[in-house]
Amino acid sequence: MGKYELLDRLVMEGNGYLQTAVVLENAVSRQTLAKYVESRGMERLARGVYATEDVWPDDYYLLFLRNRRIVFSFESALFLHGLMDREPSKTTVTVPEGYNASHIAVQRVRVIHAKKDWYEMGISMISTAFGNKVPVYDKERTICDIIRNKGSMEIQTFQTAMREYMSGAGKNLGNLISYARQFGIENEVRTYTEVML
Repeated sequence: MGKYELLDRLVMEGNGYLQTAVVLENAVSRQTLAKYVESRGMERLARGVYATEDVWPDDYYLLFLRNRRIVFSFESALFLHGLMDREPSKTTVTVPEGYNASHIAVQRVRVIHAKKDWYEMGISMISTAFGNKVPVYDKERTICDIIRNKGSMEIQTFQTAMREYMSGAGKNLGNLISYARQFGIENEVRTYTEVML
């Protein structure tokens, strides 16, 4: 297989996106990549990230490609899980405590720092509306997060999320209680589940 055929395959596997890091992992030089990008009319979206002309911009995926340590959380996680009826005005991500996220914050992104145990709890992958996989906290972790921080959320967003989660399929109340116990909010979560189920 020729270099361009390999790059064509990587673009197809990447849903129209091509990352320099992936190209280099496949033993293709930067010079070949530059020629390929130009010959295919690809657009540079960010450092090391290119896309074909027909790709719809996927802000969640692009943010993830540029910042591999992020996990979508709070309202952004609610939206990705379909527990919120509109896209939030600001994207929220969580990073590990001590991680320098100043380069993310300048992108109009709300950054939450979490201690290592809490950062790793409940990470899953989900497809965006454009079919690209991004890391997000699972529904149960997200519900715990919004209960812990309900004072800083719009009440309507909080109520919609709780109603959608409790009435929806695929909820895991065992995980919900387990996370709640680790966050120290088990009694509060049990109260919500008893009232809403």
